[in-house]
Amino acid sequence: MDLLWAPWREEYVVRVNKKLRKGCTFCSVLKENKDEKNYILLRSKLCFAVLNIYPFNGGHVMVLPKRHVDDLDKLTPAEMKDMMALVVKVKARIKETIRPDAFNIGFNLGSAAGAGIPQHMHIHIVPRWKGDMNFMPAVFGTKVMPVSLERMYQVLVDAN
Repeated sequence: MDLLWAPWREEYVVRVNKKLRKGCTFCSVLKENKDEKNYILLRSKLCFAVLNIYPFNGGHVMVLPKRHVDDLDKLTPAEMKDMMALVVKVKARIKETIRPDAFNIGFNLGSAAGAGIPQHMHIHIVPRWKGDMNFMPAVFGTKVMPVSLERMYQVLVDAN
């Protein structure tokens, strides 16, 4: 089985494709100032945190600099400090609200490293649970997401 029919994902795919044609998706959602619509969870002085609309697991968040840069060496010391402080804050919020067993936190810098949008660097925060890798990805190459983006956004935003 190579295909799992999921028509509810069309809305996200269409929206992302439109934004990609208009420039950087991340810069576009940041400028819109429609945080709930775009799943922006938190904003700090120099960075912001947003739910990944193609998550590996429920609660998969990305932390990005507000400034459009494609690599770590282009960040200012202030951006680097702000970014890591926001990573710590988001991780704590995820831990408090959805109680994962562990986390994967890291960068994919460049297309060859798996970055879906390599032009605007970001840190992934992926909550993990024991047994979250089941037979679907192993046997069928398909990931089943048990929680909607809307529900996850509300859980994480309401945790203030």
